[in-house]
Amino acid sequence: MPPKFDPNEIKTVFLRCVGGEVGATSSLAPKIGPLGLSPKKVGDDIAKATSDWKGLKITVCLTIQNRQAAISVVPSAASLIIKALKEPPRDRKKVKNIKHSGNITFEDVLAISKTMRPRSMSRQLSGTVKEVLGTCQSVGCTIDGKAPHDVIDEINAGEIEVPEE
Repeated sequence: MPPKFDPNEIKTVFLRCVGGEVGATSSLAPKIGPLGLSPKKVGDDIAKATSDWKGLKITVCLTIQNRQAAISVVPSAASLIIKALKEPPRDRKKVKNIKHSGNITFEDVLAISKTMRPRSMSRQLSGTVKEVLGTCQSVGCTIDGKAPHDVIDEINAGEIEVPEE
C-alpha cells in the first residue's frame, strides 16, 4: 500500500485549462481528489485566477499545502503572443480555427522573451527571442509588418541588436 499523504507536504499539480471558464470537475477530480480538495471549489478558484486570459488555453500550477490550493498562471509563449495581439475574447464553442493575422512590435517580442527566459533552453536572450519568433510564425502574426522568419534572419546576420539581458 502506498504511504499516507502528509498534509504538510507541498504538492504541485499542473493543469491545462481555458482561461476564465470553470473547467469540467470530472477532469479535476482524479488529480486533486486524493489530496483532499474539492474539485468544484478549485475549479471556481481557477476561473477567478485566469479571468484576464479569457478564451485562451493556459497552464495553471496548483501548489497544495495543508489542503489549501494556491493558484498561479504559467503562460505559454503562444498565449502571451495572442494576448499581445489584443484580440477580443472569443467564444470557443462558436468560433473555430481562428487565424491570428495581427501585428506586434519587436518590443512586445522582447517583453515576452524576458517573461519566458527562465523556462527557455537557450543560453542567451537572443536565443529566447528566436524561440518566441518561431512561435509567432506558428501563431500566424507579423512583427513590425515583417514575417517572423525574416526577423530571425536579421538577428542571425546582426542587423537587429538584441540586448544581453
